Amino acid sequence: MTEAVTKSLTVDRPHVPADPANPPVVVFRDVTKTFTQPDGGGTFTAIERISFTIDDLPGKGEFVSMLGPSGCGKSTILRILAGLKPSFPATSGTVLVKGKPVLGPGPERGMVFQSYSSLPCYTVLQNVELGLRLKGVPRGDREEIARHWIQRVRLGGNEHKYPHELSGGMQQRVAIARTLAVKPKIILMDEPFGALDRMTRWEMQDLIVDLWQNVEATVFLITHDIPEAVHLGDRVYIFTPSPGRLLEEIYIGPPTGPAAEVQRTADFTALANEISRKVEQAG
Repeated sequence: MTEAVTKSLTVDRPHVPADPANPPVVVFRDVTKTFTQPDGGGTFTAIERISFTIDDLPGKGEFVSMLGPSGCGKSTILRILAGLKPSFPATSGTVLVKGKPVLGPGPERGMVFQSYSSLPCYTVLQNVELGLRLKGVPRGDREEIARHWIQRVRLGGNEHKYPHELSGGMQQRVAIARTLAVKPKIILMDEPFGALDRMTRWEMQDLIVDLWQNVEATVFLITHDIPEAVHLGDRVYIFTPSPGRLLEEIYIGPPTGPAAEVQRTADFTALANEISRKVEQAG
């Protein structure tokens, strides 16, 4: 059995010197989003003056877990970054990806939703090919790429099944394969494992860590599962209730072993409880 090495909590993250030739992957600067309520119901501010920077670490990406009470604007942040309406564009502030303003959706950003997002009339292979087809990748090439990622997410042999023939965990594997097939530099995950049982969640956490370390992407994960956030995150962002503000950034380092082993240790439980107290105080 692999020895599980636990993380430690620190508010300090590694210093990355400024490099004009290699700007940060993501910059949010004083970002606020206010929605207009229908039928003259006034306005509602979802997030207020959110600022953070995710550096482009050579040879790897960061995994950012986002925690906070329901309605604190975590999904709004992800959708602004993804360029998805109605959250996009922000009401005020600046959003940059590799030094350029976000103007809408782009192939360098991929999103995995909580709800199963495969097209029911498409097979697994066709669903994984979808993003490649939209990019104009030739049929033969896209099928080869799709089959590669189906194998990587451990769905080999299921290429010609339809979504209704798959378990929930398998359907999320399809969504992950479809996202990674287009090689995004930023992966946005909104409660992707929320509907799965604990054992399946652990399996999916290990899978996403393995894939993340290979694709060297920056990952943003929204989750209400604090052990999941602590296990996966290089750093954890804690947000206040609406209007969401970034209360605290905590650097805890990358995953250190298999989820089922690490999350059963006393040290990990103590760290998760400490983060949990911070989340409770934020509320």
